[in-house]
Amino acid sequence: MTQSKAAGTVQRSEPQSVWSLGGPLLEGPAWVERDAALWFVDIKSRRIHRFDPAGGDKRSWDAPGQVGFVLPIAGGGFVAGLQEGLFRFDERDGSFTELARPEPDQPGNRLNDATVDPNGRLWFGSMDDGEIAKSGAIYRLAADGSCVPSSPLCSITNGPAVSPDGRTLYHVDTLHGIIHACALEEDGRLTGRREFARIPSTEGYPDGPTVDAEGCVWVGLYAGWGAKRFAPSGELLETVCFPVSAVTKLAFGGPNLTTVYATTANKHLKPEEREREPQAGDLFAFEVSVPGLPSAEISVGV
Repeated sequence: MTQSKAAGTVQRSEPQSVWSLGGPLLEGPAWVERDAALWFVDIKSRRIHRFDPAGGDKRSWDAPGQVGFVLPIAGGGFVAGLQEGLFRFDERDGSFTELARPEPDQPGNRLNDATVDPNGRLWFGSMDDGEIAKSGAIYRLAADGSCVPSSPLCSITNGPAVSPDGRTLYHVDTLHGIIHACALEEDGRLTGRREFARIPSTEGYPDGPTVDAEGCVWVGLYAGWGAKRFAPSGELLETVCFPVSAVTKLAFGGPNLTTVYATTANKHLKPEEREREPQAGDLFAFEVSVPGLPSAEISVGV
């Protein structure tokens, strides 16, 4: 791990596998406080997973399509982002009920990553499932249930993530290695989009972002063997190294929000490479000294 002198020591333990899944594409970790568990997905295996670190319980559900994220609704249940659109997911019976289809004219797209802002609004991204065409975008789920496009088109979107004060939204253009920052207005509009940070492809591709209590942006690195932490100014503060090459996203959890969970992937690996990365596609965890932010629940548009 590298770090700036001003940042101090944040990482307090090495990343360790806590659930040996060997999944092709784990994504979207989210700590759900109401049941003190981490929820995440395996996009390509079409599975939703729940990990209870205190009790050790591990549960999984089948999804009816590729599932990019699952986030809690205020009052119970979840919103799942499937290839076709947004669905209400009820973990009690494993059912899915359609809510919205943001891109009915883009059958080659799928939903990929998401977050909930402090006002209870769901923000999510779409992308080309083939990872080539510039056909994806960032959306906001509006109060009337419609999906509002809120970014330029992009091949692979990741994020968004929101600053502690709710005034800045970050989203990622993975193929171009850019983390964008926008002003998040009270009415949900994004203004003043700018380049927050750029990661050269030699260091991996920025994947899912999250934000800690100091407003620093953490981003997983696909094909980069780790994750990076940036100051609110965009300065690189540190890099956390992993024993696997593809780290897709981080999430803070645990009773003090000082455990960082990380999803990883192995779909990019050839058979001989998988032998060298036996933990690729597992769920990892490590401890930090700066906590994350309490997760919000979706209360708008559902």
